[in-house]
Amino acid sequence: MFTRITFFNETAYDYHDGGYVPLEVYDAPRVPLTIPSLLKPDRETDTDVWLTVHAQPGETQILPGAKTKTWGYNQSLLGQTIVFRSGKTYHVTLKNSLPELTTFHWHGLDVPGPFIDGGCHAPIYPGEEKEITFTVNQPAATTWLHAHPCPLTGWDVWHGLAAMVYVEDDHEDSLALPHDYGVDDLPIVLQDRRFHEDNQWDYDADYDPDGTAGPTALINGTVNPSFDVTTPKLRLRFLDGSNRREWRLHLSDDLIMTQIASDGGLLPEPVQMTKCMLTCAERAEFIIDFSDYKAGDQVTLYPDVDPNALVHQVVLAGTDEEITINGLKFGMMRIDDRQEIGKTEYWDITNTNDCCGGMIHPYHMHGGSFQIVSRNGESPYPNELGYKDTVAVNPGETVRIKMKFNFAGVFMYHCHIIEHEDGGMMAQMQVYTPEEPEKKYDLMAMDTLMNALAEERGCTVEDLQIKSLDSYKKMGMDMC
Repeated sequence: MFTRITFFNETAYDYHDGGYVPLEVYDAPRVPLTIPSLLKPDRETDTDVWLTVHAQPGETQILPGAKTKTWGYNQSLLGQTIVFRSGKTYHVTLKNSLPELTTFHWHGLDVPGPFIDGGCHAPIYPGEEKEITFTVNQPAATTWLHAHPCPLTGWDVWHGLAAMVYVEDDHEDSLALPHDYGVDDLPIVLQDRRFHEDNQWDYDADYDPDGTAGPTALINGTVNPSFDVTTPKLRLRFLDGSNRREWRLHLSDDLIMTQIASDGGLLPEPVQMTKCMLTCAERAEFIIDFSDYKAGDQVTLYPDVDPNALVHQVVLAGTDEEITINGLKFGMMRIDDRQEIGKTEYWDITNTNDCCGGMIHPYHMHGGSFQIVSRNGESPYPNELGYKDTVAVNPGETVRIKMKFNFAGVFMYHCHIIEHEDGGMMAQMQVYTPEEPEKKYDLMAMDTLMNALAEERGCTVEDLQIKSLDSYKKMGMDMC
């Protein structure tokens, strides 16, 4: 059995939005799909690995003619693919050669917050290096790295700061899955851009508070790519790395695709389909199969929720500049919710949008993976039964998830339409231990951030031009 539906409310697709930018085939020659190289360790032992992840400016030959000014990790655009092995300890040097501060957010990795997680409280300033250390202890999965310097996450990702991150383990190695990177195991980063004069990108010109988009599709930073298949079975690891766009995926002649994994790793069993939709930040792994495929051992899901635990409530509301989460915009020094480490609790995520068919909000939690329990009280979709860290919530829908945190710290949760999180549809929780229930963290104040950006851009704080902050001004709120 397989499904032909895309699982989400058609009335809420992004192409119903007034600012929707339809994709167009760019008049450029077809070129081979770019496959990022694998990041090589600086050194390693049986238990520890040392890596350097370098955020750097560059120029990339995307179209004929002038090169496009871009940013990337260890290369000019996007990033070299990083591979982590579950059970090993990693010492990662974060290096910033960009003209302004950035952060390094490990989206989907189960690591401590707020500083190792790499949200807005972990800036790396221009010319600065910092080393972080963490142990990877989670099932094999496709995760990713992207910048997260609120309110400039959209700016950084649009310039190119996004990279695939694989987690590998012994269990996945034992399965009959394609594992030959770049041959039958391919990273596929889906993005879109508009090319202006001399093939350049202009984020401010294209900015939309409901999500910035462009008419030209980029696959791994390549326009009009092709890939010559040389094996009978192909594994495609899709990442919706766009600022806003939802991607509806299908193959010519409706060839069946077998989804084997989602954000947090392998599904309990494969799901066959001919069409799939990904919203921002979601990942999905597919086998394009020319023979029968059978999944391996069933994934172990979370323990039962404490029956006395409160149900956390998250309400996503509004469009354009009037977006909020639980009626508020993001405050950098404010803790919005709390959960004890090691306990599994329910979170109800509600999308109240009802204007013009509403919007789908892709909801993301830092700090680990969750299990989807229900959609409006009904069972989740067949390809949502594994671990997730991002879930698309339809207008008028409440999605119940259950979440357990393995590390104490401060973590963000937000809509992953990047202009929405930059514009304030974001909050933060504290995961606490019984020994230190009121632990204080050195969070980055709004004034510190604004002063740093003004110094880097050579202007006063009052003269800073940051489009996303208009959302705060319009509603009389700030990020303090």
